[in-house]
Amino acid sequence: MLVELRLENYAVIDNAAVEFAPGLNLLTGETGAGKSILIDALALLLGEKASSDVIRSGAERAVVSAVFETEAEAEDAIEKVLEKNGLDESEDGSLIIRREIAPGGKGRVFVNNQAATVAVLRQLAPHLATIHAQNETLLSFDAPARLALLDGFAGGQVEPVVSVYESWKGIRSRIEDLERGEQDRLRLVDLWMFQKKEIEEAKLKAGEDEQLETEKRVLANAEKIYNAAMHAFDLLYEGDASTSSSLRAAQKQIEELARYEPKFQEALAALETARISVEDVGATVRDYAGGIHASPEHLAEVEDRLAALDRLKRKYGPKLEDVIAFGADVARKLSEVENKDEILRELRSDSAKAAGDYLHAARSLSKKRQDASRKLEKLVETEINDLAMKSAFRIEMTTSEAEGNWSPSGIDQVLYMIATNPGEPMRQLEHVASGGELSRVMLALKVSVESGTDRVARAHPSTSLGQALPAKAGTRQTAKRRAQRTMVFDEIDTGIGGRAAESVGKKLKSLARSNQVLCVTHLPQIATFADHHYVIEKKERNGRTRTSIRLVVAEERTEEVARMLSGAKLTDTSRKHAEQMIKANA
Repeated sequence: MLVELRLENYAVIDNAAVEFAPGLNLLTGETGAGKSILIDALALLLGEKASSDVIRSGAERAVVSAVFETEAEAEDAIEKVLEKNGLDESEDGSLIIRREIAPGGKGRVFVNNQAATVAVLRQLAPHLATIHAQNETLLSFDAPARLALLDGFAGGQVEPVVSVYESWKGIRSRIEDLERGEQDRLRLVDLWMFQKKEIEEAKLKAGEDEQLETEKRVLANAEKIYNAAMHAFDLLYEGDASTSSSLRAAQKQIEELARYEPKFQEALAALETARISVEDVGATVRDYAGGIHASPEHLAEVEDRLAALDRLKRKYGPKLEDVIAFGADVARKLSEVENKDEILRELRSDSAKAAGDYLHAARSLSKKRQDASRKLEKLVETEINDLAMKSAFRIEMTTSEAEGNWSPSGIDQVLYMIATNPGEPMRQLEHVASGGELSRVMLALKVSVESGTDRVARAHPSTSLGQALPAKAGTRQTAKRRAQRTMVFDEIDTGIGGRAAESVGKKLKSLARSNQVLCVTHLPQIATFADHHYVIEKKERNGRTRTSIRLVVAEERTEEVARMLSGAKLTDTSRKHAEQMIKANA
């Protein structure tokens, strides 16, 4: 859940911070005030491409940062992303992201105050928030996205299909390697034999290069190391003023004291322990020095061996263990070629079994999708009609068990079809022209899918429902409820008004019961449904335009809704109307 968003020198904003809460967060303001700037800034934190054009005039850089609460179902996924990229978690479980944009498109990324990359932001993005701008969502509404939406509603588990597909694919690849053309096979056999011989003749041992590097350092500095060790031995044990001699002398004096004062017995024992430790160290460095022999010949041998290992690592590495593994893999391939017919028989048998396992898992997933698609059709059509659209909605699902149609996501293709007016033919959702219609259909889809995930969550409390984030009821200190996602809608109300706008507000409110929703809107009918209402204002101060964001409540909120109803000139009628609407939709 998005807790805080902060912008510095971003577009017309010099410095602004806004705290968001669970539920429906609505952002309003006059046209041109910069409402969508917040959404664009959030998109940068989710890995969108940055441009130096966003840097406020006169500033050296723009900075965007956010704090997300990460718990429950998304926590493990986020932890894996952080661990994969060498990043630490924060102590309180939150996720702090900061992005700096510098001139020329350059910039820096920080995750939990550690340097990161834009690629890391893109990996984290699905677990943090989704942004739905008008038309933008449909531009990425490709085949995998359509299937993922249906699977999200169905609660279908794709992982078993992915697992058996990868197993089958791996066996097929090995069969294809063995069935290569004779000329290719002979050419590869010659290469593999050369590689196998080269690696075997080197007689490699794991960790040998590290051991030789240490030995090289010792041999190259033998005289210096010997002198240091013997000097240490002299100071500790051998010399007239050695530490050991001093401790023995001190012991005699303490023994004399102990004859008269028993409390010095403990000090005497401590001195004895210290003397023994010092003499042990002295003996260790003496023995080590005795084993050091300056040998230019042996040093040359070590350097030659290291050079040979480096050549192999450059060809088959990068590590010596990788070279050893490469040699074992080549030996396996040669063994397979030599026993090609027998191995092919085994592989074909394994492939047939893996194919059967895949089809079994894929058919099971298809069945779930078919059942879910019929239910989702009815839900979406009802939701769309509630949004003042007399539309028919269908999900067309085609299934092909032909091997060429197999994929990690199964054997299905899904199209979402809609007829936006009675009597019109069904068309793909992506091809619907009206921006307002697109916005309402996508909202209807999201609300319907969320109702499905709620249903699955109640039936299977331990089931993970994709990239979900936790929410808390009321405040951060209250008890947790079902995990939330942060869903952002940027001006999805374009092209609608009246009863349709009120229906959109109700749908957003419904969606916000189980998700944190951020929405930019121009319509008072929608603004009155807000759990938290923010106003974006643009003012001129000292010859510069500045944009600010603030939370409005009580009378201030009534004034803002009244402004949306009547424009710049407020009237008592518009204020009363606004107050009634807010009370009705609370």
